[in-house]
Amino acid sequence: MIPSYRQDFNSRFTPEKYERLRREMTSRCGMDVPFALCETPCFFPNALVERMGEDGKALIRQLVENPEYRARSEASIPAKFRVPNEAPHPMFIQVDFGLVRDSAGELQPKLVELQAFPSLYAYQPVLSQAYIDVFALDARLRYFLSGLDSASYKRLLQDAIVAGHDPANVVLMEVHPEEQKTRPDFLLTEKLLGIRTVCITRIQQDGRRLFHEEGGKRIPIKRIYNRTIVDELERKGVALPFDFRDDLDVEWAGHPNWYFRMSKYSIPYLKHPSVPRTWFLDQLKEVPADLENFVLKPLYSFAGLGVVIAPSRKDIDAIPAAKRGEYILQERMNFTPVVETPHGATKVELRIMYVWLDMLVPVLTIVRMGRGLMMGVDQNKNMKWVGSSAALVSG
Repeated sequence: MIPSYRQDFNSRFTPEKYERLRREMTSRCGMDVPFALCETPCFFPNALVERMGEDGKALIRQLVENPEYRARSEASIPAKFRVPNEAPHPMFIQVDFGLVRDSAGELQPKLVELQAFPSLYAYQPVLSQAYIDVFALDARLRYFLSGLDSASYKRLLQDAIVAGHDPANVVLMEVHPEEQKTRPDFLLTEKLLGIRTVCITRIQQDGRRLFHEEGGKRIPIKRIYNRTIVDELERKGVALPFDFRDDLDVEWAGHPNWYFRMSKYSIPYLKHPSVPRTWFLDQLKEVPADLENFVLKPLYSFAGLGVVIAPSRKDIDAIPAAKRGEYILQERMNFTPVVETPHGATKVELRIMYVWLDMLVPVLTIVRMGRGLMMGVDQNKNMKWVGSSAALVSG
């Protein structure tokens, strides 16, 4: 993206430095990173990242500030997971963009998806700094957005997640966290904020109050940083020890209802130059003849689960009528390979990460690099110079 940085990095890269990066991440996370770490960071001009940050804010506000959408999106929240006392806006939002070169040769951000759910807020700064340290990169390169630095970013996360409580009474809630690929982020969140990661199956309910046990002691839960994905609870048939619908005496760091309201479900309602054509499958008047230029996506899944690129008419017909409202058909964007690597030009997907307390603020980025049909690390196995990366910003 910035030729001078790219050429310098590629000329100085060695496999030994990459192995040092992996060892450094193991040391800083307290465990091996269980997904593909890209050999390189990406070097982005500040103007492009700022543009994506503003585009994402426009998309988020278009949904949150639209009473008609708020009313329609009630239908997206399953009755058994509808949590009372909904916040007026989401707290953590991710907006994913790919880059497409237009007819004038300019790179244009195009929306992939958006999700009102936390991402790797503790892990990503560690990875970004590790690239700088291991590869001795220009110290002027930035990875925090909106003028934040490590100290102000930590304060912002403390305000969002801990919110003045004793960290002992705040939990990161996940289902079987020890089995999750995102566990490095859980460990770094504990280290950064002093909270505990607790499996949802180990939470106890007593009246309106929730507890967990640690060291033989029963510890009250005052606030929950929710990382539990409902889709996984349903797929695994997890028996819950409390009911999401109860009026519990607990605060949510990221109210769970927004996971449903702001998701792939939102995309057909968005009007913006960055948004590809998208329809709910049950509202599609006519199946396009050029299905090779579309992607079929289930509304509530992560890591590309259930996504079909260039679906056939048979793939669409196989979805029962009663389930069609749970899928979207989206115009397929052919992302431009923009990063030169020893293995060829590689595509990037850039995630803008937001925190919304008093203001909606872009705070960080995540980059995924790939040469496969999809950008997730699971779709780019056995390749080099692909996977989870970081955006380092200049200018």
